[in-house]
Amino acid sequence: MNSHKRNGFTLIELMIAVAIIAILTGISWPTYVSYMTRSSRSAAQTKLLELAGLQEKIYQDANSYTVSATAAYNGRADGGLGTTGNTDDGKYALTITPNALPTQTFLITATPVVGSTQDGDGILTISSNGTRLHAGVPW
Repeated sequence: MNSHKRNGFTLIELMIAVAIIAILTGISWPTYVSYMTRSSRSAAQTKLLELAGLQEKIYQDANSYTVSATAAYNGRADGGLGTTGNTDDGKYALTITPNALPTQTFLITATPVVGSTQDGDGILTISSNGTRLHAGVPW
């Protein structure tokens, strides 16, 4: 009798394990990417709601909205909202478009940054009348 003890894996067993891992990765990767896209979109929507709230505070005090997303927040219309110009994760660029002067209305836009995972996801907007859109569809 041969009393040799087998240690380790054979090449066939290793290749089967690699194939199984590749199949599982191929199935789960699109779901992961979709989840990350939705997560970043949700964070951008939350940021838009936060900025719209700041706009309403400014309007209460100044009877006018601010037109700057990046100027320092001072609670007045001549200030801004104090953002960096992007969402916290850097995947959306934030801008404010005044609809009339004096600024009695506003439209805050979050545009996906080109080259990020959000590229092609669609523009998010919130307006002073409460309308919220993602690529033209309410969110």
